Amino acid sequence: MDSRVKQFHNLFAGGHQMQSACGKISGSSGEFRNKFVASKHMNAAPGDFAETVLMPGDPLRAQYIADSYIDGAKRVTDVRNMWGFTGEYKGKPVSVMAHGMGIPSVSIYCTELITEYGVKRLIRVGSCGTSHPKVKMRDIIIAAGASTNSLVNRTRFGGYDFAALATYSLVHNAVEAARKQGVSYHVGNIFSEDLFYSPNAEIWDLMAKYDVLGVEMEAAGIYPIAAEHGVEALAICTVSDDIPNDKALSTDERQTSFDEMITVALETVHRSG
Repeated sequence: MDSRVKQFHNLFAGGHQMQSACGKISGSSGEFRNKFVASKHMNAAPGDFAETVLMPGDPLRAQYIADSYIDGAKRVTDVRNMWGFTGEYKGKPVSVMAHGMGIPSVSIYCTELITEYGVKRLIRVGSCGTSHPKVKMRDIIIAAGASTNSLVNRTRFGGYDFAALATYSLVHNAVEAARKQGVSYHVGNIFSEDLFYSPNAEIWDLMAKYDVLGVEMEAAGIYPIAAEHGVEALAICTVSDDIPNDKALSTDERQTSFDEMITVALETVHRSG
């Protein structure tokens, strides 16, 4: 190993060790307290996370969900400003944990939530674009499966294609919750794009041809991790962008639609025991 690379590697590893040993967390009171650190990227203590975790990409969305929907929510981790919270929804323990953008980032947080904190159910809540003619902006997509142009699942699955599928019971409960709420929803396949600024413009027509409902960047990474570890997973997304027509929801429209999706997700949790 080149001496400069080795030096950087040692410095990076040392930083992780120091952060793990001395990590601090701010609670809802704003005071800091020392915590035992159970993972490399979260400074929550064992038992701080509920068995069910809602996962938005944005840590500010995580805080919004916690403040608006979760009773008694307390922040349990804040490493790299990727916030996580735990409280209750209708008397049932539930956590909210931000996962960042893209499959590499979400893979870190999902893996550590499962292996280090004993999480049993992961529900991604986010936004997506669409090129499907029957899917409209503000619609909710319940992702029964997720395709991708990322190679991470072939790496994980011995070089073979892996059918990245959601947990059926969560799909069923999400459909029932969406019906009861009276929102416009679709169930089917989505696509987890590896590049936000993709150079392949033809891909959008291909998505529509194969009945792919939406495009985001994480679900195809979450489902195989859940399958590997024997836990449940689902992604629920609000359609915020009409890609072929270059249209997007306004800030206010995004917030209203996001609230509808979060209610569907939380009611899915409530129905799932």
